[in-house]
Formats: sequence, C-alpha cells, structure tokens
Amino acid sequence: MPDSSPGRIVIGGASGLIGRALVDDLRADGHEVVRLVRRTATAPDEVEWLTDTRPLDPEVLAGAGAVVGLGGASIGRFPWTRSYRSTLLWSRITPTRALARAVRELGDDAPAFLSASAVGYYGAFPPGDVDETTQRGEGFLADVCGEWEHAALGAGARARVSLLRTAPVVHPEGVLKPLMLLTRLGLSGPIGRGTQVWPWISLQDEVRAIRHILDTGILGPVNLTGPTRATANDLGFALAVRMNRPYLLRAPAWALRAALGRDAVEALLTTDANVVPAALEASGFSFTHSTVEAAVAAALAEAD
Repeated sequence: MPDSSPGRIVIGGASGLIGRALVDDLRADGHEVVRLVRRTATAPDEVEWLTDTRPLDPEVLAGAGAVVGLGGASIGRFPWTRSYRSTLLWSRITPTRALARAVRELGDDAPAFLSASAVGYYGAFPPGDVDETTQRGEGFLADVCGEWEHAALGAGARARVSLLRTAPVVHPEGVLKPLMLLTRLGLSGPIGRGTQVWPWISLQDEVRAIRHILDTGILGPVNLTGPTRATANDLGFALAVRMNRPYLLRAPAWALRAALGRDAVEALLTTDANVVPAALEASGFSFTHSTVEAAVAAALAEAD
C-alpha cells in the first residue's frame, strides 16, 4: 500500500470513463493516487476491495486528502429488466456503503468524501430551473440516486461529504456513444419532441469540477452540469454537423417506450430537466466548454 501523504487521493471506480480521466489529471499535477480495484491488486498503486465479505480497511484511507467514489453499472444498457434494475442499484450502494463506513470509522481524521450521484435525482420532468435546493423527484432513477446519496451520508454527521450530481457526459464513451452510431449510419434525428432540455457536461469540465470541489471543499450536493441550456435537438444537430451527416429521422417517443421501456426512455431520452450548476458557479468555477456545441466539438476532436 502506498505511504500516506497530504496529496494522496483514493479513488473507487477508477477504471470508468470519469475515473480514468480523473486519475490522469491528478497524477499530471503530482498527486499520488490509490486505485481501489475489485480484483487481485497487481500494481503498487492498487488496493483490492469488495472481492469478498470483508469491509474496506479504514487504514487504506488514513492520511489521504480525499476519497472519491465513482462507478456503478451503466444506465445506458437496455432494457432495464428487473434483474438489471437490481444491478443498477446495488452496484452503487455496495461500494458507497463500504467507503462511507471506512470514513465514519476514521472519525475526525477521515479524508473528504466525494461520492458520485446523478442529475437523475431530480426526476425526469422537474419544473423550472433545477438547482441543488430542488427536492428529489419521482421515478426509478430518482429512487436509485436517493438511495445512493443516503448511502454516502452514512459516513456520519462529522464527515465532509460532497455529492456529485453529474449530468450525462458528452464523450464518445458517454452519451454520444449510441448517438454517434446512428449519426454515422445517417439515421439520426429528433428524439421524441426533440425540444426537451437535456443536462450535459464535457468530460474535461467534469474532471475540472471534481478537482474544484477537492480544492475548495464544497460540501453537500453539487450539480455537475454545463452552464447553458441545451435541448436534445441542440446536441443531436451539433453531432450531425460535426460528422457531416443528416439530422432528419424522428424517433417517436411511443416507439422508444415500446422498445426500451417507459422508465429508461423517460429517464434518459425524453427527460426535460434544466439542471443548473448553481453551487459550482457560486464558488467561482469557470467552464472550459460553456455550450453543448463546444463540448461536442471537443469530444469528437479527442476521438480523431
């Protein structure tokens, strides 16, 4: 196990899209990163966890500046069967509870705990502008996010907990993955009405926002979303323009619900939620990609 140092950050979920980018960014600035892995550790910076019933040893976190809990099964896999709904929930709750328990046992010596959540907390159709004071919404994904955050808050009243309510990440491995395939085939177009507001954030700003929370110590829920309103059409059309493909074929909401299930479609595709990054902006954070068009351009440039 690596020695403790003020710059050490422990990360669960380091193998995912956000986790990999965060690890690279932290290391580029000289931070020591410990990756929690759900297999036998094979590298000096890895610690095995959750491979059996033993709890995470709090000493893994002792002396670290922060622990970041990311990960969870992909919400972009369809359909959401009864079995997969259970996977979506417990792939988030189990590791979050493990981290929260270790943080709680360290008491006043515990590192800051940054725990992933999602804008799905607010439900598919919250009214008006949605900031961190907005109440939890309804629906399966809102329930998952609520349980996820409750697990993180199990770290205890003295713990420094930040809840990362992340929007879909504009990246070829994120929200763009299915859209790029359809666009490449010339099959893209409005999804449902197309005018529904989609929360979004670029991968670079996602990582920068997490770093900002680490540096500034913002506690409680934080919306990690882009600063300007964007519709499904805005994102889809920007992608089609960048890929030099048409944007014509509408996917009716009823057909999507029939094929993929109502809950998944409403949570991910026909959701209409103007989630704003109020806590980030109030703390002085500035975005690299302030529009969804800029985020799409950056994501495709990275993929080339």
